[in-house]
Amino acid sequence: MDGVTAPRAADDPAPPAWTAVAAQPDPRLSRRLIAPVGSLLLAGAATVYIGTVDPNRPGHYPTCPFLWLTGRFCPGCGGLRCVNALAHGDLPAAVGFNVLAVALAPLVITIWLRWAVRSARGTVRRTAADPRLLRALLVVIGVFWVVRNLPFGAALAP
Repeated sequence: MDGVTAPRAADDPAPPAWTAVAAQPDPRLSRRLIAPVGSLLLAGAATVYIGTVDPNRPGHYPTCPFLWLTGRFCPGCGGLRCVNALAHGDLPAAVGFNVLAVALAPLVITIWLRWAVRSARGTVRRTAADPRLLRALLVVIGVFWVVRNLPFGAALAP
């Protein structure tokens, strides 16, 4: 029957084999950790690149499209220079470039660690974080975006 298990009789309470297999996480630890470790390696490679290729020198990175189109700063403006400063261990400079990126770094690390631990244990979760946390994060980003473009928020500009 094309590799599909035949339907069971109505009095047989066991589900078909394919449903049980689909609900089970991969038993191999290496397979469960591919996504978390891969994302860590990608983030590490990007950080090494940004730490090596200085974003303070013109011509290495494109201009922020939002800044180019509107003349206003987006929440990510100064982020590359912030990562470069963090890669060189210069926390005060990083805060000056993008305080929100520095403030959110521990949250991102915590979410990644929880994801890696859940993956290692084989625990399935549909979202990376609580939806309430994600909504609060969007509000914080939105407020930061507006305030850094107002006269009294000029200290937040990169």
